Amino acid sequence: MSTTTAPAPPVPWLRADTGDDTVAVAERPVIGTTARVAVWPPGRLGPALAAVDQVVADLDHQASRFRPDSEISWVHDRGGGLFMLSDGLAGLIGVALAAARWTGGRTDPTVGKAVIALGYDRDFAAVAPDGQADGPPPGPAPGCAAVRLDGCLLRLPYGITLDLGATAKGVGADRAADAARRAAGPAGGVLVSLGGDIAVAGTPPLGGWPVLVADQPEPAHGGPVQLVRLPAGAVATSSVTCRSWRRSGRVLHHIVDPRTGQPAGGPWRTVSVAAATCADANAAATAAIVAGAGALDWLAEAGLPARLVSRDGTVTRAGGWPAGGNEQLTFPPGSRVYGAPPAGSPR
Repeated sequence: MSTTTAPAPPVPWLRADTGDDTVAVAERPVIGTTARVAVWPPGRLGPALAAVDQVVADLDHQASRFRPDSEISWVHDRGGGLFMLSDGLAGLIGVALAAARWTGGRTDPTVGKAVIALGYDRDFAAVAPDGQADGPPPGPAPGCAAVRLDGCLLRLPYGITLDLGATAKGVGADRAADAARRAAGPAGGVLVSLGGDIAVAGTPPLGGWPVLVADQPEPAHGGPVQLVRLPAGAVATSSVTCRSWRRSGRVLHHIVDPRTGQPAGGPWRTVSVAAATCADANAAATAAIVAGAGALDWLAEAGLPARLVSRDGTVTRAGGWPAGGNEQLTFPPGSRVYGAPPAGSPR
């Protein structure tokens, strides 16, 4: 467990000028990334932001590996055993276990020790960008077979460290969008982005929410971009370029292949997926990176639209992802990882 101290008070939200006075937009740094919230009618932005703040604070306290006072750190401190969890953390772990089953083990929350051994053992902003590898190389993840979750009762085998990175941000976006919609009232709609993992709720603007799908965190940095419209559901992007560092001259990244415990190889540097929920989209995008050359077959089996960018910048579309710009994303209804849609969700 990291000895990182608890986070500082949140940075205030800043309003963004989009040139459209029918929609209010604000953003601020959260949990090592950036949150962006859009609301219409614009007068309901304040309650929506307060709701998102609460969801993000809860998510951080429940699932951050980098906070010594988080609930998951409390679990890891004990090494294993039987734990009664909060509803929030139990939900996050339940989604992670469901995603592991659905993706055929391409995502797996038991990769925690491998991620730490690779050097991602603290908030990413504090990870040294270069250095020497410490200790032996990580091995395959132990797998979820022995992890048991019955309601809020978790049985975690000794020696297993959980990392919820393949799903937690997606769950957070789903929870935040639902909470923001309820806070903003029955009319209109909201969009919530947590580091580019986007969920929408309520009634969208005419034609759907405009979403810029980019190969880099900031489109100005280069890479292919595409404007699409999201009338409902979610879209998430996984990338091997955004969180990378070097150890002993080797470039590493945070998407770990559970079969090896090593950063995923393969042809894709970025994968974006649209789905009914952001948890589904987040898990599918990560699974496609891990699947490598088999990603297109797996995505076809999953039936989800996806946009894959190869390491040389070539764009491949699958599952009905639109080829042009300003077109709507459509996807099959229903979630693969929730027992039911998130509470209050109109999706």
